[in-house]
Amino acid sequence: MDIQNLARQIQAETEKIIVGKADRIRLIIMAVLADGHVLLDDLPGVGKTTMVKAISLALGCRSGRIQFVPDMLPSDIIGMRIFNQKTGDFELRQGPVMTNILLADEINRAIPRTQSALLEAMEERQISIDGERFPLPAPFLVLATQNPVESESTFRLPAAQMDRFLIRISMGYPKPEEERQMLRSLGDAIPFERIQVVTSAEELVRAQKEIAAVHVSDAVADYIVALTDATRSHPQLVMGASPRASRGLYRAAKVWAAMEGRDYVTPDDVKALAHPVLEHRLVLESGARFSGVTAASVLEDVMEHLSAAPEVEMAAHEG
Repeated sequence: MDIQNLARQIQAETEKIIVGKADRIRLIIMAVLADGHVLLDDLPGVGKTTMVKAISLALGCRSGRIQFVPDMLPSDIIGMRIFNQKTGDFELRQGPVMTNILLADEINRAIPRTQSALLEAMEERQISIDGERFPLPAPFLVLATQNPVESESTFRLPAAQMDRFLIRISMGYPKPEEERQMLRSLGDAIPFERIQVVTSAEELVRAQKEIAAVHVSDAVADYIVALTDATRSHPQLVMGASPRASRGLYRAAKVWAAMEGRDYVTPDDVKALAHPVLEHRLVLESGARFSGVTAASVLEDVMEHLSAAPEVEMAAHEG
């Protein structure tokens, strides 16, 4: 399968609705092909939900949506057994999580207990109801949106859940010319009917499996390990990147290379994805946080002081 062409087709369909966010769209497509979950973190009204819906339509997969609210229960997500008075039996009522693409809208408006209902689904692609396990359909991806934690009625996502998102990105405000283009092209309503389906659940799973063929040299793998390890000993961090993060960066770099039309990963692929893959997993030491230090600046400091050896670029082509 031509991964590069598939990614371009998905991007072209999404850009029929989303104006001026080509880099964000490309990152989300990378995450989807890497079988990874996405967190869109930004202010209300900047197009987070529209972005997710547009990409879901282009993918041609079964999709579901959960609007998270403070009084939501875990059973509202995964489902529950309900007693049927006619049959005298308990029947399973599946929750909206039983889908391919789950839009978790404003995920941080739910209380932490409810948010944690997604942990098993996101990591193991299964859910448990009354001790019985149910596998989720393949592919299963969570594309979540959240408002800034400082906003009213929001709760901070647990570190365990943040670590399960492959990438976190922000939409940002559009430039004036992009906003004018959006108003002129979209009109009074968002024309989702313009989007054509370019793939299917089966083809997407096949594409995800083909990523395994992309070559990662020992030198590039060592660079990924050195990068994540350096965050674990940084004096301004109390929590660095986990082994799950290094695995995610490894997989993401392979997809990024395939989207560039290459069958091997370079250090530049790793550097291009370090911030969206690693930044949200880093927890600042309290003194650093109060002094205005950010996870982004710490990661940038790590990358500046950890330069890949000259032989890495050549080693990336070996094999």
